[in-house]
Amino acid sequence: MATLRYLPLAQVPQWLDGLAKSYTVFAPAREGSAVVYRPRAEGSMPELTARPTESAKHVVFPRAHELFSFTYKADPAVVGKRDLTLTQPQDPTPTVVFGALSCDARGFFAFDPVYDGCGTKGLAKDVYYLKRRQNTALVVLACRTALATCFCNWTGGSPASREGADVLATLVNDGLVMEALTPKGEELVSGLAEAGAEQGAAAEASHTAAEATMAPVPGAPLDPKAIADAVLARFDDATFWQAESAGCLACGACTYLCPTCYCFNITDESNGISGVRLRSWDTCMASLFTLEASGHNPRTAKANRLKNRVGHKFSYYPSLHGGRFSCCGCGRCIKSCPSSVDIRRIVQNALAAANVKE
Repeated sequence: MATLRYLPLAQVPQWLDGLAKSYTVFAPAREGSAVVYRPRAEGSMPELTARPTESAKHVVFPRAHELFSFTYKADPAVVGKRDLTLTQPQDPTPTVVFGALSCDARGFFAFDPVYDGCGTKGLAKDVYYLKRRQNTALVVLACRTALATCFCNWTGGSPASREGADVLATLVNDGLVMEALTPKGEELVSGLAEAGAEQGAAAEASHTAAEATMAPVPGAPLDPKAIADAVLARFDDATFWQAESAGCLACGACTYLCPTCYCFNITDESNGISGVRLRSWDTCMASLFTLEASGHNPRTAKANRLKNRVGHKFSYYPSLHGGRFSCCGCGRCIKSCPSSVDIRRIVQNALAAANVKE
């Protein structure tokens, strides 16, 4: 087991200032009523008590990311001919996300196989994502209590999951117990003092107490295959999806706040003879998401779009990636939905419908 380190809360700003000499540091900060991950201002204390409204995925997968810039220049030797020059952006700098949640860290596991060529399947790798992923270290802050919308235990997680984290930080009394889990993490905390036995025990007690605040998994033990099969069995059940989507506004808040949604659009934004090609977040809940060049749109109905979103997370994605859900159970889609659509209820209703049929 790695040596536990201890960081007094009063020294957190100083420690992060030190990291900022070698890394770009993101940390949770209050903006109005929201808590968001932002590049940290020198000397500032991160928000460590309120749950971040958004996930940290934009640090690795930016909302709008320049793939390259382009410039046209007239060729003086040939009338009407223009030469095109493409310029790649600079490689990302080493980055630390301090105060990420365990669900945020686990969320990147939905991205990894897709953007890494699906492992051994030999598909193209996305170098833009992979460079950022490899250059980012995650200091995960263990949750002290679960919200009513949290269901990470449905998807194999916990309030203090170490999966995907480089450092697990646990708030105890007036400091943070820091557990390095990877070589990246060891490098980050190597200068901190060792934690005492009482501090280590307090951290474990905090993890146990947080786990006890989670709502039990319905029908435990959870059977991922049964869920995948039940959701897929409702594929042609238009009545089911119309009922489940009745309250949905198709605003897309669920997808933009989700740590595991990875869809994007690509556009060329030009100004005269120069411009940039951007990759920007997109949402499958938008009516134009599946509009084809022919003018045909297979998902004009809101019910079909919700079916695709839920089906992808709990059936299609698991069938391609070893049974793992494309959902980390963070509950942000539930908490921030303006009409209280609850993805847990949809899954439970699909299971109930499958049981009735049997």
